[in-house]
Amino acid sequence: QVQLVESGGGLVQAGGSLRLSCAASGRGLANYPMGWFRQAPGKEREFVAAIAWSKHITSYADSVKGRFTISRDSARNMVYLQMNSLKPEDTAIYYCAGRTVSGLAQSDGEYRYWGQGTQVTVSS
Repeated sequence: QVQLVESGGGLVQAGGSLRLSCAASGRGLANYPMGWFRQAPGKEREFVAAIAWSKHITSYADSVKGRFTISRDSARNMVYLQMNSLKPEDTAIYYCAGRTVSGLAQSDGEYRYWGQGTQVTVSS
């Protein structure tokens, strides 16, 4: 059984930064891609970023490219999302997700494991 637990969300002013963390327990996901998604009120869940087991391979949504950075510490089963230059439109619940097959994916249907989410609110 895999559990993903997000932390690090909160309230921040526009232009500020937050670092989200995702702790994975149970079956190790160190050899598989991990991703971050977000869901704003009244909107569908959308892809934010993904990272392969090889830390050098990453993928980002155009809306966050250049502002967000995904990273992982496979030895500790941790995944991070560093968010800089935050905008009010980044306000959402952020979810950590894990795949069980190789290859990056931007569709939430490609991920098997999900955390409960952490709220990020950016004030203007």
